[in-house]
Amino acid sequence: MKPLLKIAAILVILLSFSCNDKSSNQRLVPSSSGRINNLLVVVDNLLWEENIGETVREIFAAPVPALNQEEPLFSISQMPTQVFSGFATKNRIVLKIEKGKDAGTSIAEDAYARPQTLIIVRGKTNQEIIDQLKANSDRIIQAFKDEEIKENQRRIKLSLFDTKLIQEQLGIDIKFPTAYRIATHDGDFFWIRKDINTGNMDFMIYEVPLDRIRKSDSTTVGDIIRMRDSIGKAHIQNSTEGAYMITEEAYAPYVFDTTIDGRPTIETKGIWDMKNAFMSGPFINYAIEDKANNRYLVVEGYVFAPSVEKRDHVFELEAILRSVKFK
Repeated sequence: MKPLLKIAAILVILLSFSCNDKSSNQRLVPSSSGRINNLLVVVDNLLWEENIGETVREIFAAPVPALNQEEPLFSISQMPTQVFSGFATKNRIVLKIEKGKDAGTSIAEDAYARPQTLIIVRGKTNQEIIDQLKANSDRIIQAFKDEEIKENQRRIKLSLFDTKLIQEQLGIDIKFPTAYRIATHDGDFFWIRKDINTGNMDFMIYEVPLDRIRKSDSTTVGDIIRMRDSIGKAHIQNSTEGAYMITEEAYAPYVFDTTIDGRPTIETKGIWDMKNAFMSGPFINYAIEDKANNRYLVVEGYVFAPSVEKRDHVFELEAILRSVKFK
């Protein structure tokens, strides 16, 4: 064999080994599927009909806080273990119950599809499984919610609105789809809206001084309500004379500590009302601490959609608001 041919043959062999080695280290995983917040529970029918099924429903179909009608955290479908194969394994969030094994709870990423969060709960007895579900409920719910937020944000990125004006004015980036429009831009205040068949989904972006919200158990909620109501009166009005957005007095808001873009954030969920008009709905508000600029950057979304389910609308707004990045 001529020297050039020998070299060529060696290169082909080396490339072949390289490709084979690469393919052996990369597992081909199909794309996941499913509607947002649809949870597949894989558990034997008998266990589903007994106290394990009751516990699963109590935890994962519990009412979403701060909605003005009762809706479950997740829409649940159940499947027996023996038929969990093929297309069924592609669901994006899956809870799998395994009886007869040592008690424990584990989280697997992209086990059958990508992206996917699979939670496996094990126990030798029904009670051990129930104990695992209750002890780890917050962690499991958060893992599923994180997966669904990421999926919502992935879908949003398919058709992004140009946010250059917001970046220039407020020094942040936020990702939302072109289905929304900037309805009002007044200095450092933005009111962004999306029309839906039954009403609208809106969000606001603005800033307030750091001393506007005091961090203490006795003052934080009151400060946030006063902040919201002043913004609502100044900017969120409707065609009825003297009508403007306020915080519904009959429902105390839920307040949590969280982080957005690595910054301490106050999360508030509650019900808004239109003073002097018959309108209301859920809202979610994030006050993001920005000490470098002596401000809270506030992003808030709300939904007006009478007589229809609002869980997934609020969840879309949450995915948008949590996409904030400081420049």
